Amino acid sequence: MYLNGIHIKQTAVHVPRWRGIRGWKMIVDMKTNNQYNNHFYNKTLQPYANALRKRMTKAEACLWKYVLRARSLKGYQFRRQRPVLNYIADFMCKELMLIIEVDGITHLDEKVIANDKVRQQRLENLGFTVLRFTDDEVLRHIEGVRMYLEDWIDDVEKMQSRVSTPFISPACGG
Repeated sequence: MYLNGIHIKQTAVHVPRWRGIRGWKMIVDMKTNNQYNNHFYNKTLQPYANALRKRMTKAEACLWKYVLRARSLKGYQFRRQRPVLNYIADFMCKELMLIIEVDGITHLDEKVIANDKVRQQRLENLGFTVLRFTDDEVLRHIEGVRMYLEDWIDDVEKMQSRVSTPFISPACGG
């Protein structure tokens, strides 16, 4: 059985009346759930993500406050410090399959660069696009970063409009 493109397995366990709803308990196939609903969310990293949200860098805080929060970037919802696989992405947009990383001075180290390449490759293999900005770019040229992101989103929306399945921007009420 499919529900909104998600494979659903029905079990013979009846769910008692709860909040006025009666029916059969449905179990979502975990592979499909991870691929399409949770976007490879890793619950075990949640405490670390919460800690990182509380102590964001200055560049991350500026990007969040002035560009990404409250659907201010073309109506898309971004999440801060989102656990994906075994990583915590600085910012993630589920609708766009977009991860934004803000790299500080520690990302100039050769080992960190190598780890970033592996991480980025794994995320891209899952269908994400990873965009990287330095702290300096965000702090000194935040409007340029905003314009780059808007242009990237425009390009994605144009590509999606060419595909047979319609892509409705959240800004248009979709």
